[in-house]
Amino acid sequence: MSNSEEQKSIPTSKIQRAMKFAGTGAKVGGNYLKHYTKKAFGSNATSEDLDVANASVIFEALGELKGSALKAAQMMSMDKHILPKAYVEQFAMAQYSAPPLSYPLVVKTFHEYFKQSPLEIFDEFSKEAVHAASMGQVHKARLNGKDLAVKIQYPGVGDSVESDLNMVKPIALKIMNANEEEVEAHFNEIKERLIEETDYTLELQRSMLLSEKCSALPNLSFPAYYPEYCSDRVLTMDWIESMPLQVFMNTNPSQELRNKVGQTIWDFYQYQVRVLHMFHADPHPGNFLIDANGKVTVIDFGCVKVLTTEFYNSYSRLLSSEWVHNDEKLLQVLKDLTLIFDTDTEKTKTYLFQFAAKTIRHITQPFFAETFDFGNDDFIQNIINRDELFELKKELLKSRQARGPKDAIYLNRTYFGIYSILNELKAVIKTNNFVS
Repeated sequence: MSNSEEQKSIPTSKIQRAMKFAGTGAKVGGNYLKHYTKKAFGSNATSEDLDVANASVIFEALGELKGSALKAAQMMSMDKHILPKAYVEQFAMAQYSAPPLSYPLVVKTFHEYFKQSPLEIFDEFSKEAVHAASMGQVHKARLNGKDLAVKIQYPGVGDSVESDLNMVKPIALKIMNANEEEVEAHFNEIKERLIEETDYTLELQRSMLLSEKCSALPNLSFPAYYPEYCSDRVLTMDWIESMPLQVFMNTNPSQELRNKVGQTIWDFYQYQVRVLHMFHADPHPGNFLIDANGKVTVIDFGCVKVLTTEFYNSYSRLLSSEWVHNDEKLLQVLKDLTLIFDTDTEKTKTYLFQFAAKTIRHITQPFFAETFDFGNDDFIQNIINRDELFELKKELLKSRQARGPKDAIYLNRTYFGIYSILNELKAVIKTNNFVS
């Protein structure tokens, strides 16, 4: 199925989705067989060719399954420095152009929640989706002279989160060589956030709350929301005539404009994390719309992480040079964050501390500088050192303990996403001008 074709149904039962997963696995296996058969007969087929073929097969399947399966692809596409290029490019399409649902299914959803069709509610309503992503698709509407964006959730998405994760879990456990008890808390954290993303009533509340609390931040705006045209599976807001990040970058903006956008995004997240202790936890480029003057509009508050006081008190020490650059104090923070245990062997403690100290002192550099150049590719590349990660994995497998608080999963992912966006912008920004 091409991305331009409409999808008339979604596999919603556990059996249907399991069969789709199994069929995709068989196709991937077939690609490997073809690849090595060609190699055996002297073909010049490369590993990159295999990656392209497999990425296409996997994305097509995830595009049909939608929901948490497609969301996983979207999340993975942010890890540009870990996944092969073919997977990053293919999975990034989950942010912008998944196969849309056909209009009759949209009408069915409206009748279920509003007892009316879209054209009975709005003056105008696009029958074709203008944007289709992992959890839902967006249609453009018009009412009383105002352009609106109407986000409609795909059928069955909320009901399939747990079963999809249960199918993924055995594969993840095998890759990590872990048992279920070790990672249960982390899997539950991901499951909770994904289930929250399917609750548009909760998204409406959080969208309005965070929009109001962040409204005074400079160069930042949010769409207005219309509760009377919202439900558990439909969300209506202002239509924003601005550009996604990649389109903005294609206009060849000046360094001054790129710095302005980067500063806005940095300050937005600093304020959320350090003042509100809750934040927009889905910082992929499609959620930041930028106008010609560099003003940033933030959309999609489906994934919001609320930090516990206990976790934030420990984490916030990592934003203090006094704690980060003092071995004794940093060791205490790492213990508080359950990255190192008193029961670890001295060898394990030493290794984990050295690895963590090096990593933390690298990734927190922006917080201790007057200004920081995120266009420095070496800074981004050195966040993820494949050889060091391989050695770390071998060491952790010896202890077989779950490490790190579940609260850190989305916080780490969010900051990595922000760093990647700022790197793409090549932004040079003031990073320590924040006052909590």
